[in-house]
Amino acid sequence: MGAPHTSDRSMTVRLPLVSESADDRFRARARAALGGELLARGVEVLQVNLGKVCNQACKHCHVDAGPARVEAMSDATASRVSILIAQHRFPVVDLTGGAPELNSSFRGLVRGARAAGSRGFVRHNLTVMFEAGQGDLPDFFADQGVELYCSLPHYTEAGTDRQRGGGVFAESVAGLRRLNAVGFGVGDPARPLTLVHNPVGAFLPGDPRDLEDDFRRALGERHGVRFDRLVSLANMPIRRFREWLERTGQRGRYQRALEEAFNPATVPSLMCRSTVSVSWDGRLFDCDFNQMLDLRVLDADPTLAGFDRVALAARRIATGDHCFGCTAGAGSSCGGALT
Repeated sequence: MGAPHTSDRSMTVRLPLVSESADDRFRARARAALGGELLARGVEVLQVNLGKVCNQACKHCHVDAGPARVEAMSDATASRVSILIAQHRFPVVDLTGGAPELNSSFRGLVRGARAAGSRGFVRHNLTVMFEAGQGDLPDFFADQGVELYCSLPHYTEAGTDRQRGGGVFAESVAGLRRLNAVGFGVGDPARPLTLVHNPVGAFLPGDPRDLEDDFRRALGERHGVRFDRLVSLANMPIRRFREWLERTGQRGRYQRALEEAFNPATVPSLMCRSTVSVSWDGRLFDCDFNQMLDLRVLDADPTLAGFDRVALAARRIATGDHCFGCTAGAGSSCGGALT
């Protein structure tokens, strides 16, 4: 055991060098891929993070969410978001958390987005429907015609529970059955259900087509549940996952793996170029990942009160070493692979 410990320790010593220069390397590579500065190209998606309160405490969580967190969007802030949605009629309103359903304003925001003609995306963890007062969520989702992005780290009990806690896989399967029963995930284009896979360790996702086949076969044959498609996201070296990487001496190696897998073809489609992310306290960011690192938007008022769609649509994107996570391999975004 002595040799691995020495190797991990020396890797940790080099970490500041990786962190200090990775942003410059990412910006340079993005500029080369685009032939110019990394800029936004509009505001097509309003992503709203309703807070860090969650019924799960996943090991990979970049939000550091969990049952003990108290950060939650206030009704007043949610009301300002609703007004913004009604005014701008964004093509997509993407609600996330934590578990966004646990926020008292969640259902009003869903209804407001649908009334404005926006596609409503909900980041759903498949188990929050079993919390007190949430039993009717499948029917609510069906009535509102939202699109569900349901996180499930792995198609096995061991893989999922290792990342999310004992019993989460069994409850997630039960949640999928309830969603299937109201029409989600069974091929109805009006009720799409996408599974979201994160690797259960310090490695990048495999081929998304192979993974989808594996998930579909395992979940269908073993548990009788269905879904429409699967997307794979690289774990971002942020918050809880970053802390785990540091504790296990793998942060430097993982960062290098992300950088070595950089794919220039992903850069034009980066989600930050068409998204504005609103934090639970009303601040504006390029994406949910930048939000967790407090990298606020550039070239525009970074507050909900000063929302300027014209300025935001042409802003420079704030970057960091974590951005290599979105450009590795086939790329990662909240909607899946970028190539």
